[in-house]
Parts: sequence; C-alpha cells; structure tokens
Amino acid sequence: MQLSLVSVVVDDYDEAISFFTSLLGFELIADEPSLKSRDGSPKRWVVVRPPGAATGVLIARADGPEEVAAVGNQTGGRVGFFLEVDDFDATYARMSTAGVRFVGMPRSEPYGRVAVFLDIAGNKWDLLGPA
Repeated sequence: MQLSLVSVVVDDYDEAISFFTSLLGFELIADEPSLKSRDGSPKRWVVVRPPGAATGVLIARADGPEEVAAVGNQTGGRVGFFLEVDDFDATYARMSTAGVRFVGMPRSEPYGRVAVFLDIAGNKWDLLGPA
C-alpha cells in the first residue's frame, strides 16, 4: 500500500504546472483531458511529482464555489504539504532565486532545517532538510 497522490486545488492548470515544474523542479507526469467540469468547461488530469518520488501532486482546477473558496486555504492556514530535500541550503537558495515566496527565514528544529513557503495557490508548505 502507498499514498500515490495528494490534491492541490488551483485557479489555473498551466500556471500551476509552471510553478511546480519551473520553480520547484517537479516533473510533469501526466496532463490529459478528463471528464468535463460541472460548468461544462474542459477538465484535465494533471500530475506532477519531485524527481524520483513515488507520491505526486494532482493539480485540480477549482470547479464550483466550494472549491474556489478552498484555493489557497486547503488546510485552514496550517502547513499541509511537506517537501523533503537532501541539501536544504542549496534548494532554499535555488527556490528563492526562482521566485518562490517564503514566509519566514529558515530555522533549525529537532527534526531538521525548515522554511515555510507558499505554493501557486497560497497553500503553506514546509521545505525540510536534515538537521
């Protein structure tokens, strides 16, 4: 058994693909047509994931008022996603230079180095590295 996907609700597929692939360095695994959304507009099955990872992110364009309201607030303002890296300092520098918005300075915790950043929708993620 494994966790294969987590979903991130966004406003726009292409902007989210660009964020995850260009800024975070994820790979685009799938981008295929899917069933139409509630309002009849085209829907897509879009999956990105970090290189070598088993778990990916399903990019889901908001469909309907409840989903639109969840964009950027999927976890009620808490950090809800965690990106673990081997070289924290290099990854933090690369992401910062690429334009990823960090909401605080990196800090050391008992479980490792951490810095909180926002994804394309405004959800909070932890960038995590070894202690």
